[in-house]
Amino acid sequence: MKLEGLHHITMITGDAPRNVAFYADTLGLRLVKKTVNFDAPEAYHLYFGDETGAPGSILTWFEFAGAAPGRAGQGMIHTLQLGVGSAEALGFWEPRLRDAGVTVRREGDRLRFADPDGLALELVVADDGNPPLRAQHPDVPEEHAITGLEGARAYSAFADVPESVLTDVLGFEHRGDGEYRLQGEERHFHWAYDQAPAHAPRPGSGTVHHIAWASQDDDHVRWQERVGQAGGHVTEIIDRDYFDAIYFREPRGVLFEIATLSPGFATDEDPEHLGEALRLPTQHEHLRPQLERALTPLVNPRAARRVA
Repeated sequence: MKLEGLHHITMITGDAPRNVAFYADTLGLRLVKKTVNFDAPEAYHLYFGDETGAPGSILTWFEFAGAAPGRAGQGMIHTLQLGVGSAEALGFWEPRLRDAGVTVRREGDRLRFADPDGLALELVVADDGNPPLRAQHPDVPEEHAITGLEGARAYSAFADVPESVLTDVLGFEHRGDGEYRLQGEERHFHWAYDQAPAHAPRPGSGTVHHIAWASQDDDHVRWQERVGQAGGHVTEIIDRDYFDAIYFREPRGVLFEIATLSPGFATDEDPEHLGEALRLPTQHEHLRPQLERALTPLVNPRAARRVA
């Protein structure tokens, strides 16, 4: 039994239309699901990824409109690393981002920048074996498209001390100096801790809510048992419509999720039209009339291009 790498990472945004414009247009990802937060249905939950919404490509956001900017600190993820296929791809993205008004810093084989909410992002050359997970965008050549999530970095007060929950319970390889690697059958993910800053963490827009690791469906109950037996305060298995999930905090304070690989995002929507209609969890379907009135209208850029 082992985890299959990353499933998704979930953040907070204060502005859903701006979020969609940046990720589904500027960065060329596909908006694969437009739904609402299970626990706060008045808030959007938006999913972006490759053409199919494959685990390993997925970035998601809860929208709390007008949320104050947050600040990553102890026990929080502070940087996400998105893969591209080559150094030439970085050469494509640097002027594209600058033309979109984004401040970019090139450092060797990576580009550093922030999204409109202030989330720190890096484009890195993905040259160590992850199969590419690309979306299609008319202004982004396939060879330069983002290829999926490669890594994430979090803050810890004990960054260089090996974390046994990662290695002994979850199966990460410790590589020294706060660096880890999770290797699944097909994909891997780089995870790292950096020394926590002195300032207090502050959740808000531009911060990461949780990170989810991918599990084979048949192993999910056993992962729940394994985490519980190791002393983790793990939730019951929760049906999130597109995957089943369990949640717990790892010892450094980061909220972890383990999510199943199926059923996926085409379970309630035509694969050709992912992310175009508002999909609601069954438990909230009765709220559709008021939610459609209250939620800010969002246009899927792909659907808009098709109409044009």
